[in-house]
Amino acid sequence: MHMFGTANSRAVAERLERAGFEAVFVGGAVRDHLLGKEPKDIDIATAAMPEQVKALFPATVDLGTDHGTVLVIEQGEPVEVTTFRTEGTYSDNRRPDDVQFVTSLDEDLKRRDFTINALAMTLDGGIIDPFGGRSDLASGIIRAVGEPAVRFGEDALRMVRAVRFVSVLGFSVESATQEAIRRLSGTVRNLSVERIKAEFDKLFTGASAGQALGLIEDTGLSESMPLYPAGTVPFPACAPFRNALDGWASLMAAGGFEPSAVANAYKLSNKERAYLRAVQALLKTRRRGGYTAADYYGRSLDELLTAEKLAAVLLGDKPAAEQTIRDALGSLPIRSKQDLAVRGGDIIGWERSRRPGQWVGAVLDAVEQAVLHGELLNDANAIKGWYEHEYKHEE
Repeated sequence: MHMFGTANSRAVAERLERAGFEAVFVGGAVRDHLLGKEPKDIDIATAAMPEQVKALFPATVDLGTDHGTVLVIEQGEPVEVTTFRTEGTYSDNRRPDDVQFVTSLDEDLKRRDFTINALAMTLDGGIIDPFGGRSDLASGIIRAVGEPAVRFGEDALRMVRAVRFVSVLGFSVESATQEAIRRLSGTVRNLSVERIKAEFDKLFTGASAGQALGLIEDTGLSESMPLYPAGTVPFPACAPFRNALDGWASLMAAGGFEPSAVANAYKLSNKERAYLRAVQALLKTRRRGGYTAADYYGRSLDELLTAEKLAAVLLGDKPAAEQTIRDALGSLPIRSKQDLAVRGGDIIGWERSRRPGQWVGAVLDAVEQAVLHGELLNDANAIKGWYEHEYKHEE
């Protein structure tokens, strides 16, 4: 029988058990295993207190003893070990005011968000399922553990997580859980942008992202998001998404937002900002007509595919086939300035009597345009000849 967990994570659990502490695998890894997927992060929950965990293992990193989490480094692999815990009141819909450690696994599972995540597995493969999580997994249902309003009152992010699971797992949200989301949707305003953004990044990668976005709108969660499209083009129509970047660009286009507005609202990275600007520029060109070689130049396949998809949704145009775009990119003599056969140092070498300055960049720009438009071969000798016989005379 295939054993659950990595050899190192099993070794950690076995050492805890040998020391007399109950230790089980918990959370998403158990859920994914039961769904026949490869589990990602394998977490262990134990009756051992954080200090007892640290005493048992030579290499540990404290991830927050007040929350009971210790990172055990076993043979170079980090394994997260968390003490069974129950949480006190939450006054801000974000984090518990206090955490109490408990020795009961049932108490620990009771505080988790959804039944499909309130599952544990013993070392010998036995499933501990006090809330019917296996049945909900089989039925494709996302159901809060216990009273939904209590779970969402503890942490408003759980409502966004529910929607993310709709996208990634293709499940539906059980009616009482969905009703609680509708009632408490306004409390997501208390969440940090970074937490919401991380959920959207995952939501955008799901096969059922359109269904998830529809639920965000139906429950009113959209009204409390940092920035959300409420334009004439329904955002769910932009799904599915190739990746998270495609999702953020689609949010921008569906809402008619400027790239900077989306980037500032969700604290996007510079790479994400650049992607949004590229897609916006391509869509503007698309509105005026087709692309020229210059429009393909410097663009990635992903940026072009996102722009084509959005052109279909927003403009009602037929998107260009992926192969057509690949062919257009492949036919470019260069894809960026880095592909040029000469560098700034070469040009300086051709003009030993002239001091380096802005003129070098101007020459490189001219070479770039001439090569791109097929007026000049991307060959060092050809470029040098063109510079000496044509460019200098035109200056």
